[in-house]
Amino acid sequence: MSTHKSFDRICCIVLAVTIVITVLFMCGEKIGITSTARAMGYETKLFDTSKVHTINIVIDDWDSFLETCTNEEYTSCAVVIDNEAYKNVAIRAKGNTSLTQVKSYGNNRYSFKIEFDHYDSTKSYHGLDKLCLNNIIQDNTYMKDYLCYRMMSEFGVDSPLCSYVYITVNGEDWGLYLAVEGIEDSFLQRNYGNDVGELYKPDSQSMGGGRGNGGSFKMSEFNAGQDSQTDSADDSTQSTTSGQTQQGNPPSKPNGEPGGNDGGMGGGMNGSDDVSLIYSDDEYSSYQNIFDNAKTDITDSDKDRLIASLKKLNNNEDISSVVDVEEVIRYFVVHNFVCNFDSYTGSMIHNYYLYEKDGQMSMIPWDYNLAFGGFMGAQNASALVNYPIDTPVSGGTVDSRPMLAWIFASDEYTEEYHELFSEFIEKYFDSDYIPNLIESTKEMI
Repeated sequence: MSTHKSFDRICCIVLAVTIVITVLFMCGEKIGITSTARAMGYETKLFDTSKVHTINIVIDDWDSFLETCTNEEYTSCAVVIDNEAYKNVAIRAKGNTSLTQVKSYGNNRYSFKIEFDHYDSTKSYHGLDKLCLNNIIQDNTYMKDYLCYRMMSEFGVDSPLCSYVYITVNGEDWGLYLAVEGIEDSFLQRNYGNDVGELYKPDSQSMGGGRGNGGSFKMSEFNAGQDSQTDSADDSTQSTTSGQTQQGNPPSKPNGEPGGNDGGMGGGMNGSDDVSLIYSDDEYSSYQNIFDNAKTDITDSDKDRLIASLKKLNNNEDISSVVDVEEVIRYFVVHNFVCNFDSYTGSMIHNYYLYEKDGQMSMIPWDYNLAFGGFMGAQNASALVNYPIDTPVSGGTVDSRPMLAWIFASDEYTEEYHELFSEFIEKYFDSDYIPNLIESTKEMI
């Protein structure tokens, strides 16, 4: 009898402990326990950067698939990644301008997206749900995306993993690509654990392809702006707060106005106010290019919370509660160093992800194939090397980019930005770490 009572007591204790652990797991953040990142199996598999990996795409009627790539429709295929086979996965072409550019270049070297869970939600590659295969078609170095993601990640910014892959199709050579972790569920779990926040890819561009793009953009206007800028780029300069000059067109709107063009390099067409993260009012419709491009399921309360955070951000109010301060500063240190103006700091204002958790926002880097000045014309290397780090916006003012402006509105945050910039230079360049990485990558590929 005593043994029976002891057994019952032990069972009750185990049940109580289990309930407590469950409550802590479900409600931990509300009582001060933060969610932690998860180790994912694919990190040390496909994204081992010490070698070039192999992917063989096995697909029926590849030629027909290529003919319809601009439709971005999924097709079933199998992939063999480093001799591991995965059947019944989905593949489609991906990109924005690159979709039409590939065709205009007269070749069929598209970028691709592979979804392991498209037809079967339980399927993944060692935990990875989405994989991007970038064609690197606009980068003769083949390294810009790779180096930028490596620098971002190693400097403490939540960034997609990447590695080089040599692709074959049905056993036939196709070429060298860059494999990039899709910024979706697996990425969120790897970086933030199970209790994740909301993910957005703000975009108002629609330039001949690309899923998830918003409205309010006309390619004809962009081309006209680019032609105008190219014609006048050599004739006009503009002073910056650092006393240096940058070439470009004269302002089309007064500095500081939303959408104002400071004549920065690579301009010609500005994105909408919402993708600039400018607060206008409390109406959901004013932020359609954010909410329509949500990558997680969002509710009205999620929308209200983000709008409230944007309002505080634009009013420079209680910044530490609405911005992951050090994370975002580190992001802009690397971002501004590599002079990527096909981005939030450029005239088109896109190619970034916005992550929000409990009202606090951060930036996730994306698409750096036009970094190191690749997005700009009529410029030389000297102008880029000396591009002012305290006014790092092209096609607008610092004030027209609220997610950047708060840094320079505070002496404390500006000093932290400068200190981290110096740390970045010293750690990765004065030490020859990045120059050596460039050489070893060149040898590897």
